[in-house]
Amino acid sequence: MKLSIEISQRFRDNTLRKALRFKMKRIITIFAFAVSSASANDGRLSFTSGIDYSRGKYGQSESTKIKYIPIITKYDQDNWQLKLTIPWIEIDGPGGATGGDSRIIIESNVNKHKRESGLGDIVAGFTYTAIDSERYRFILDMGGKVKFGTASTQKGLGTGENDYSLQTDVYKTLDKLTLLGTLGYRFIGNPSNADYKLHDVWYGTLGASYRFNSSNSMGLLLDLREATWEYGTNIREYTLYYSHRFNPTYSLQSYITSGDTKSSVDMGAGLMLNVRW
Repeated sequence: MKLSIEISQRFRDNTLRKALRFKMKRIITIFAFAVSSASANDGRLSFTSGIDYSRGKYGQSESTKIKYIPIITKYDQDNWQLKLTIPWIEIDGPGGATGGDSRIIIESNVNKHKRESGLGDIVAGFTYTAIDSERYRFILDMGGKVKFGTASTQKGLGTGENDYSLQTDVYKTLDKLTLLGTLGYRFIGNPSNADYKLHDVWYGTLGASYRFNSSNSMGLLLDLREATWEYGTNIREYTLYYSHRFNPTYSLQSYITSGDTKSSVDMGAGLMLNVRW
C-alpha cells in the first residue's frame, strides 16, 4: 500500500513538472514570437543582467544570504511593454525564506543550515501606458505580471505556486526631479501540502529620481508590502540607486537596500547592466 502511494505521488509530481515545463515553454515561445513579430514595427528591445545580493535574519537567529542573477528581456512598442525574467538563485541559510520577485518569509519552515541553488521563479509581465502627457509631464502605466512557480520547493527556492499581480505606476517630472509611485495587489498561490496559509497582499513604492545630466541620475525608493502570513510582519525597505548611461546602447545601475522590519532585508546590493537597441 505504501509503495503504491509513493508511486502515485511520484507520478503526480512528474505530471505536474511536465505540465509546468510545457506551460513555460509555451509562455517563452509566445513572448519570443511577439518580440520577433513586432521587431519590424520600430519597437525597442533591451536586455538586462547582473547580480543582486541580500542578507537578512527575518526573525531568526541566523542570517539567510540570497544571490539572485536575472536575465531580463524587455520589448517596448508604442504604449506597450513586454517583460520576461529568467533568474538563477542561490539561498544560503537555515530555511524559511524564498527569494526572487516575491520574497516569502515562513519562519516555522526552519531546517538544518544548507545552501541550495538553481532556477528561480520565472516572471512574465506587461505594461500599458494609459496616459503620457507632455504638457503636464505626467505618465500613468497600468499592468500585470505572473510569477510562475518554477523554483524548486524541495530546495526551498520557492513556493512552487504561481502568483498574479496587478499594479499601477505614476510618474511626475518637475524639471530634473521625477516623483514616482506604485500601487499593486498580489494574489499569492498557496502550496496544497503546506501547514501554513499565505495571504494576498497590497504593495507599493514611493520614490524620487534626480537627473544630473543626460548620462547620470540617482534616486531613493521606499518599498512597502503587507505581511504574507499571520506570524510575519510588513516589509518596509529603502533603496538608494545610481544610474550611468555610457551611450544610447549601454547603461549601468548600482544600488544598496536596507529594511527596518523583521521580515525586511538587513542589507542588499546589486549591479545591473542594460543593453538596448
